[in-house]
Amino acid sequence: MNLAKEHIKKAHDWFESMGWSAFPFQTSAWNAICANQSGIVNAPTGSGKTYALFVGALCRSLTIKRNKRHGPLIIWITPIRALAKEIKISIEKAILGYDLDWRVEIRSGDTTSTQRKKQMSHPPEVLITTPESLHVILATKGYTKFYKSLDTIILDEWHELMGSKRGVQCELAISRMRGLNPNLSVWGISATIGNLDEALDVLLGEHKKPNSPIIIAEVPKKTEVISIFPDNIEKYSWAGHLGLKLADKLVPIIKASKTTLIFANTRAQSEIWYQKLLDIAPELSGSMAVHHGSISRDIRNWVEEQLYEGALKAVIATSSLDLGVDFRPVENVIQIGSPKSVARFMQRAGRSGHAPGAVSKIYFLPTHTLELIEAAALRDALKIKNVEVRIPYIRSWDVLIQYLMTLAVSEGFEAEQIYQEVKQTHCYQSMTEEDLDKILSFLVHGSQSLKAYDEFQKVIIQKNIYKVIDRRIAQRHRLSIGTISSEAMLNVKYLKGGRIGSVEEWFVSHLNVGDSFWFAGRPLQLVMIKDMNVLVRKSKKVTKRIPSYLGGRVPLSTEMSEVLRTKLYQYEKDRRGEKELNRLEPLLELQKEKSILPSEEEFLIEYFESKEGYHLLMYPFEGRYVHEGMGALIAQRLAKKMPITFSIAMNDYGFELLSDKKIDIEKELSKSLFSPHNLSVDIQSSINAAELARRKFRDIARISGLIFQGFPGKIKKDRHLQASSSLLFDVFKDYESDNLLYLQTFEEVMTFQLEETRMKSALNRIQNQKFVFQYPTHPTPLAFPIMVDRLREKMTSERLEDRISRMTVKFLK
Repeated sequence: MNLAKEHIKKAHDWFESMGWSAFPFQTSAWNAICANQSGIVNAPTGSGKTYALFVGALCRSLTIKRNKRHGPLIIWITPIRALAKEIKISIEKAILGYDLDWRVEIRSGDTTSTQRKKQMSHPPEVLITTPESLHVILATKGYTKFYKSLDTIILDEWHELMGSKRGVQCELAISRMRGLNPNLSVWGISATIGNLDEALDVLLGEHKKPNSPIIIAEVPKKTEVISIFPDNIEKYSWAGHLGLKLADKLVPIIKASKTTLIFANTRAQSEIWYQKLLDIAPELSGSMAVHHGSISRDIRNWVEEQLYEGALKAVIATSSLDLGVDFRPVENVIQIGSPKSVARFMQRAGRSGHAPGAVSKIYFLPTHTLELIEAAALRDALKIKNVEVRIPYIRSWDVLIQYLMTLAVSEGFEAEQIYQEVKQTHCYQSMTEEDLDKILSFLVHGSQSLKAYDEFQKVIIQKNIYKVIDRRIAQRHRLSIGTISSEAMLNVKYLKGGRIGSVEEWFVSHLNVGDSFWFAGRPLQLVMIKDMNVLVRKSKKVTKRIPSYLGGRVPLSTEMSEVLRTKLYQYEKDRRGEKELNRLEPLLELQKEKSILPSEEEFLIEYFESKEGYHLLMYPFEGRYVHEGMGALIAQRLAKKMPITFSIAMNDYGFELLSDKKIDIEKELSKSLFSPHNLSVDIQSSINAAELARRKFRDIARISGLIFQGFPGKIKKDRHLQASSSLLFDVFKDYESDNLLYLQTFEEVMTFQLEETRMKSALNRIQNQKFVFQYPTHPTPLAFPIMVDRLREKMTSERLEDRISRMTVKFLK
């Protein structure tokens, strides 16, 4: 028996001693890793993915002979810090089972400088870290020695990383580690992704081999989806995003379970719901908590510990608890409002029944009536496993520039060597030597248009090695490592006491001294703003003011749009056994009475007049972002035919063009208006893509180091950063239009914001449908939420609620 088989046998023995039996996919992973292969394990939440990968990596490291270890043998990458603690506990169990004297340590943004130094001088055998911390180590002198001993790197929740620039960070870090250790074994873990083959391509790049395995766990996972219905569907809100009228239906669910996780889609929603539940069930005080990314790490740690121990009845969270976290006491999950994504819904459902063979139970609470269709659509999507694909980033020059700066501030780099390594990644496999020359020129000279400014000249060349020798430049870069973009944040602290969390600068700018607001599940009063700190004291005032965060609206994914349309079309065909569709009958029948409910072959166009003007509504059911671009596109093409101006509103179901001029829609809305021909040019001119790109460029400028957000405690104001990036954008636009960062900005706007490919597909579908023109006298149930979305931009929530009530009463008369 060879050494690898001995260690795998020991794994089976340990499993047996724990009362477990290894699944076939776990055994397959152990064998593949020991055979020095790289690949992906695809398995549902709670099926034993951690042991499938770690035990295999452990067995592999035990078979490798080495003289001396200078760094970790296994690195585990996790996208969120909340996962690290659970992973550490699981890994330490396995190490104990093997009777090894190995250390497992976590390195993240919360790790103290003392701990970091100790990890470099006396590294653990297993390091659990994040993509950002991986690059911080690369920015440290001695990183080559630290990574030289590495046998295996495991990327948890690869589907989550792959669809972001953090995935690109991982690709680049792996390329450097492979350069140091060609025998490195690379593995990804993914639970919910629709393009597994592409995920493997992105993970391994040019190192992918014909036999690189995708190991799929055939572990059955049942998910029970239960919709929460209003008592009277006709009186429930036709539009909205909170669903507070159903709050009383949550209390019995919370009280009947050991622990319930309640997911909201935004941080503001989680705070509002916490306050609402305390109002109607004050007895939950002390046994309920809030968890989101803006709350301080200490408070989040406390909440997570209480969850592990089963000491909390309920936790209201955002995506901060989405991924892989195993809180065994959680019996039920409640989703407030549509998650807009099948994968996100599946991830959240998996927080209950987090064990092999256990049933995950998730309640769906609609924030407005039509969302019940999405509940039914999600149930179907889970059955057929119609999960979202993740679009990988390619040619992300901003991340590459940051990476090269990272290497330059530590040990420096040789251009040709790094070029060959980076070319092996999926993101940069099309990069040319000319592209690299432009990037190197950017680092040394600050690009063609910025050569006259010393602050952009950061790197020097010594004996063919690119390096940074200015300590201030190096310090600024180390503080800027990362690709996660957010608005300017201010710390919220007690006047006498610790940090509570952080809120966005724009929210604080609307507060006066003495104002109260609700944050982290507690009422607070603003005392003063000092430096970048919002100093507060506890407040006795009851307030409804809650910090909201920009960018909270998430559009329907492609897959969600597909299942939503299918479910809507099903209403007329066969709705037997469909609780949600049957409950929605009064509303959908009203839609049919006032207009029509479109079939698969029909494209509905509604047109009516009100005091506001002439309302033109269309329903592609393709998601907010696509409707934003399509609405602007149709408005622009109509304006070419006649002198007319539109204001545009949209939601996930359709869009509205409002004008003060009547048009003959049956004459003017020809199918050629929806042609995908010349789409790219028309979109850019219709929606002012330059302005969208200008806003996007700020993130690219920050990642690439063109702008610096400031030192800790002295963060630059948001408007100053925007002004700086806008100035640079204009310089490139006017004097260097072939600048790689400038071109990248437009590519990202078209691909990720306007979803050009998806819009083209939607236009082709619409062209093959029959146009059905309807002329209702008032807004229909489908039109109503779109119009409310437009009104929400102009009114306070109280005034809006009154307006919605009046509009509903008027419509039902």
